[in-house]
Amino acid sequence: MYTEYEIRQLPLTLRAYRQRVERFLVDNSLRLDDVDYYAGVYAVGDDELLAGGGLKGNVIKCIAVGNRLRDEGMSNRLVSHLISRAHEQGFTTIRVFTKPDNLHIFESLSFRLLATSRKAILMETGDGLKRYCDHLSRSSFLAPRSSKKGVIVMNANPFTRGHRYLIEQAARQVDHLFVMAVKEDLSTFGYEERLAMIQAGCRELNNVSVVEGSDYAISATTFPTYFLKQLSDASDTQMTLDLDLFARHIAPALQASVRFVGSEPTDRLTRRYNELMEQLLPEKGIEVKEIERLLMPSESDEIEQDTAISASAVRRFLNEGSLLKAAALVPPTTLPYLIAHLATQALQTELDTTPKPGLVDKHDNGAHRDMDYALMLESIRALHPYFLKLSLLGFQDQQPETEQIRTIGIEAEKAMLEATRNVNTHKGALFSLGLAVVAAAQMMKSVRKEEKRGKTPNVTSLQHIIKQLACQFPKAEGTHGSSVIGKHLVKGALANAQQGYAQLATDWLPYYQQLRYDEYQCHKTLLHIMSQLDDTNIYYRKDAMTVARVKQQSEELLADFSVDKLSAMNEQFIDENISPGGSADMLSLTVFIHSILS
Repeated sequence: MYTEYEIRQLPLTLRAYRQRVERFLVDNSLRLDDVDYYAGVYAVGDDELLAGGGLKGNVIKCIAVGNRLRDEGMSNRLVSHLISRAHEQGFTTIRVFTKPDNLHIFESLSFRLLATSRKAILMETGDGLKRYCDHLSRSSFLAPRSSKKGVIVMNANPFTRGHRYLIEQAARQVDHLFVMAVKEDLSTFGYEERLAMIQAGCRELNNVSVVEGSDYAISATTFPTYFLKQLSDASDTQMTLDLDLFARHIAPALQASVRFVGSEPTDRLTRRYNELMEQLLPEKGIEVKEIERLLMPSESDEIEQDTAISASAVRRFLNEGSLLKAAALVPPTTLPYLIAHLATQALQTELDTTPKPGLVDKHDNGAHRDMDYALMLESIRALHPYFLKLSLLGFQDQQPETEQIRTIGIEAEKAMLEATRNVNTHKGALFSLGLAVVAAAQMMKSVRKEEKRGKTPNVTSLQHIIKQLACQFPKAEGTHGSSVIGKHLVKGALANAQQGYAQLATDWLPYYQQLRYDEYQCHKTLLHIMSQLDDTNIYYRKDAMTVARVKQQSEELLADFSVDKLSAMNEQFIDENISPGGSADMLSLTVFIHSILS
């Protein structure tokens, strides 16, 4: 009797469908992995799941065919469906994780074997790996063919003194060293930033080449649990596939015979990866050399004595808002990236402060009809690359010119408006934070040059640089702020910058710092700023009487603070269309400057 089959998409966001797929995979000795799309095969008019397979980007996963369909040829039909789906999404190279028993099925569909392990194989259709290996082969011409070549694969999230030490030690043991950046963008710092940090950190090492990463080395394709930092039953299989692919394809393309790794005293998953590397690669003719990680005898009570320098420690210090602690663990070339990160983090901190009166936060849109939390996030993401450009500009040896800063600012504003569909989300913050980023980079560059003389960053030095930069800027014309300044004779953003944000330095920053252990540190600092600032946003929306009333209310709420009363103020501001956006900008700036000086 002939049975007709159909392929249906299964929405795994719905619990019933997800549970059905999970049971089906368990019955076929598999488990559900992370997928964006899952398709099932059914007999027409029947609800029994007979076969299924999923997609994560361009990777086919979780292929299983039940006993009823073993002889029906449905595997080919199902895989063809998934390939078509991937092509519709714009992918030309398709990969698959599957059981070794399914090798012949995928070979019949033009997949080629990339790597093997006891429990799984990785295959590909398309020429992605060939093109990448051809690229690596061209890089290998940088060194003589007869020379001894080595490889380091690193994430560098961010690039630290420990990474630099590992590279230096490895470079002494080979004629030429290739450093490969992990390409997957699942880290705090994006791939392009990490690659640039590695390149800058290795620039003067003559026998070191930094090569681009790919999906073929420690990626979500070859080694997804690396980015989850979970040692699971699937980890060994993924590590084995990653290492086999390296030995079969990447090392030969670079003509490399040595792979270097840093010792791993704390991370269990990375330590297991190193163990498997030492077991498997020598069998394939590749020597593995482990280098002890650099320990840093701390000169600060804030850093534990004799601990290994690690990117995770740098990220922890950044999350705590401390550039100076993080800076002790990185080479000078990494500092601009940390400064830009802290600027973006300051905007995020202001946005996440909830509740806020009349401002967008996690709970509501405040007094804004054209903005919400998601839009503000898009704006912050759009601005980040330009904070980095400004930071790199400020970190140069020569004094940046006003026109250079303005050009980057104009580009940043354009990117922000494109991301927000012409909604002015962060124009004021862009100006104040942008100047502060350039100034912070200049100050840190100067400190690094003169650190042997005991020079340390301080608010006075930062103010001096901000004043110098701001005094070169022309007065803004045709903006909301300029119209308010002319009408109400109050100081605007430029005048405050030209005075080095004097009130922030002498009042708002110390106030914020004394609330270090208060869970409402940002809420109270915002109110404190609101009680003093002639907020041009409020002037523009309302009038001078409203500004005076907001100052009085903010002072009174600070004297008898509660979250309920803050929420009530928010409701009032929404009703009256009051938005203290200038105060929000100054909160972001206060948070940023604190992080630069801590």
